[in-house]
Order: sequence, then C-alpha cells, then structure tokens
Amino acid sequence: MSNKNFDFLNSITDISEDIFEELKSISEFREVSGGTQLVKLSEVPTKIYMLVSGLIRCYLITEEGKEYNKSFYLPICFVASLTALIKKKPSLFVFETLGDCKIYEIEYAKLMTLCKNNIQLTALYAKVLEVVYTKYEKRLVELISLDAKGRYLALRKQIPNLDTIIPQYHIASFLGITPVQLSRIRKKIDTD
Repeated sequence: MSNKNFDFLNSITDISEDIFEELKSISEFREVSGGTQLVKLSEVPTKIYMLVSGLIRCYLITEEGKEYNKSFYLPICFVASLTALIKKKPSLFVFETLGDCKIYEIEYAKLMTLCKNNIQLTALYAKVLEVVYTKYEKRLVELISLDAKGRYLALRKQIPNLDTIIPQYHIASFLGITPVQLSRIRKKIDTD
C-alpha cells in the first residue's frame, strides 16, 4: 500500500506506520479486469477489498435471473460482502468490477486476528463499519423518502460523472426503474 493509502486510513482514524506495515503484510495488490466477480453469488467470501482505482458494483440476482444493483463503489473505499464474511455464510450479493480496477485484497480472518491484538486496528475496523452503516442508512432513507428523480439527483451528487462512468441500465437498476424511465428523468432535468 502506498502513502496515499496510509493517508486514507488515517483520515478514518489514527494509525501508526507499524500498523500500516502489518496491514500491508496481510494484503495483496491486484490489477483486475472489468467484468471480474470478486465475490460470486452463494460463495462464502474470505476477503475484504480496498478499491484504489476503478469502479465496483454490488448486485442481487433474483430467481428469475434479473439483476438489481444495490451499490456502487468508487476509490478509495472498502468493499466486502460483510454479512457473509461475519457469519461465514454464502453471499447473497455479487461484487463485480465495472472496468479495470486496482485493489488490495485483505484476508478477513487475518485482519480479525490482528484486531484482537491491536487497539488501533480495532478502532480502524470499527470506524469502517460506522462508515458502511451510515451509507446503508442513507440509502434506505433515500429509497423510502425520494421519488426516482430525487434518487437519481442524489446519486449524481454522490458520483458527479455518473452518466459517463456507469451504463444507463445499471443506473436504472440501482434506482429501481427502467432505462426508459431514466431517460425521461434525464430529459426533464435537462429541460428544467
């Protein structure tokens, strides 16, 4: 992990260079091609990913084979099928790269072992969980309280170049609407 990554981790909570080096020792840097499933449906995951470049989507597949996007991940952030990791159960979600990505893979079991012995690392883990929970809560509030246009505008605010980096059908799936409905919303916004 580079100094940029050290700065990112320190923006979450203070960690020492020693802790950073311990994290590096259980991490593996990878360049991953677009369309790679980091976590497959029904797979029991064992890793957390730190996305340093590229874009990842998380989606659910219905019994009929329809995909519903749950979330998009932009650098620099942590990505994982958290419930499946914690419970050691098959993932209900697929995590897939949308374009080439650079990531660090971190073995979850090794991270938990390090956390048992280090308060700084435990604090970092807790802060990351807080960030994840806050994002999920915000998403839930948006789903309940905003119409499709409002959800689209909120997503565009989170991802300013949204329409150029994510295909329209993925955006529509995330919003819970059809690509045709998304086109109408975009046209209406452009004419307002």
